[in-house]
Amino acid sequence: MNQQKPSLPKAPGLVSQRKRTITIFIWVGVAALYLLSSIHTNASLLRFDGEFFSNVGRMIGQMWPPQMQYAPAIWPKLAETIQMAVLATALAAIFCIPLCLGAAENIANNKWIYNTMRTFLNVMRTIPELILAVLFVGLFGIGVFSGVLALFIFSLGILAKLMSETVEGIDKTQLEAIEASGGNKLQVIWYAVLPQILPQFASFSLYVFEINIRASVVLGFVGAGGIGLLIQQQINFLNYPAAMAVVMVIFFVVILIDFISNRIREALL
Repeated sequence: MNQQKPSLPKAPGLVSQRKRTITIFIWVGVAALYLLSSIHTNASLLRFDGEFFSNVGRMIGQMWPPQMQYAPAIWPKLAETIQMAVLATALAAIFCIPLCLGAAENIANNKWIYNTMRTFLNVMRTIPELILAVLFVGLFGIGVFSGVLALFIFSLGILAKLMSETVEGIDKTQLEAIEASGGNKLQVIWYAVLPQILPQFASFSLYVFEINIRASVVLGFVGAGGIGLLIQQQINFLNYPAAMAVVMVIFFVVILIDFISNRIREALL
């Protein structure tokens, strides 16, 4: 009597022919999209030729050596930039709490509130901070106030979105335990939600602060205050060594802020 041999299981490293074909089609599609996009935008790597590097060398030659004696004029504008980022981040951290709770499906049981908050946050993230700065400069004039408002709305959209997803990923058993013991919605948020999201909330707030430091530099080019306005002035005056000095100061300050915030986030998480 012939005994049927048991079928051997497939080796875990082997990939089926169907998956291999799908992977090849995906890579071919990505390559085709890249080629089509590079042709229509004239953004080919071949443009990095000798003329490009000669232009880079000439630009660096005009900006070097940096005029570091210009540094005393940089510190007030740099302090203004940091103050803009601090104000915008602090306001966004305060106002994002009700928004992120309303945009979390496990907290906002009302579908109308949930969908409205989600749509509102999507609209806020759609508008770039540079467009917001131009809008507020037109409404309130050139100055720091316009920059703070632009950074505030920009930060609020990012922070509320990140925190709403964090709230949706918390442990639901703690929420159910407080609700089962007769706790209302406010008690559920205070005793079950906030303790779970506070470390991530602090980490994301520091991350948004880093983004605001960089963004506030760009906002100065449209008159929204900060050190970017100083760079624009020096470039308009063709004082490239002074502009290079400002760029170097910004570079070292951003590295320092990144280092400090990374250490704080590591301690919180």
